[in-house]
Amino acid sequence: MKTLPFTGSAVAIVTPFDGDKTNYDALGELIEWHIASGTDAIVICGTTGEASTMPDPEHLEAIRFTVEKAAGRIKVIAGTGSNDTAHAIALSKKAEEYGVDGLLHVTPYYNKASQKGLITHFTAIANAVKVPIILYNVPSRTGVSIAIDTLKELAKVENIVAIKEASGDISYTAKVAAEVPELYIYSGNDDMIVPVMSLGGKGVISVLANVCPKETHDICQAYLDGDCAKATKMQLEYLELCNKLFIEVNPIPVKTALNLMGKNAGNLRLPLTDMEEKNLASLKATMQKYNLI
Repeated sequence: MKTLPFTGSAVAIVTPFDGDKTNYDALGELIEWHIASGTDAIVICGTTGEASTMPDPEHLEAIRFTVEKAAGRIKVIAGTGSNDTAHAIALSKKAEEYGVDGLLHVTPYYNKASQKGLITHFTAIANAVKVPIILYNVPSRTGVSIAIDTLKELAKVENIVAIKEASGDISYTAKVAAEVPELYIYSGNDDMIVPVMSLGGKGVISVLANVCPKETHDICQAYLDGDCAKATKMQLEYLELCNKLFIEVNPIPVKTALNLMGKNAGNLRLPLTDMEEKNLASLKATMQKYNLI
């Protein structure tokens, strides 16, 4: 059996910025809040963490800080993906040195790749490190999807262990579960936690968990405990909030929501900008319904 990176709810944590620097005091406070709230793992420097705007020294320091702050109390997965294979390898090696529990690797974006290229790219990264790797399939952002036959080849690599499936295509997820049983599956969409887990998924890498850490954990835990009715009820109960957190491109709404809650998520980095007024009003109204503000 391959190593299971985590089970349950992993927060795709925001990176609190203070101007052009990471606010490590604020990041530390968020990490402590997640540990206290039952979050099962932290994914640092993913899409929600705005890693694409972080220079390498800042990116790596955020990973190192998170591992040190977690101190073994919670699993830490580092986003070290890149559309440059050599760059992804360099980031991954450093993250491994810092002691992460796993790595999240997105499909190459902009220059993209053929399916052969994806196999070569991910295999080269996996061969450069020993820690477990979670593939990240999010074609809406990258313009490329991992074919089932490609997953079958990648599953032969010992430390490629899982996929974060964020295509929103439940039929694709079912095919992964049926045809590539060697890979663990995590939902990459908060509105599909229970559907993905019903197909054998092990949990979620979540945006919602940033603002509702206990509730997101509880959705996963209820399903894992066999209480499918409770998990489904909670999934549907939080559906409106899940959708509102994507009323503009992630992480604009979730970072805004945290700031509204009094959690210091700091500023966004260009090209991301503050929310449109009508969307902000809609987000606030929904947050009030959930007693978040």
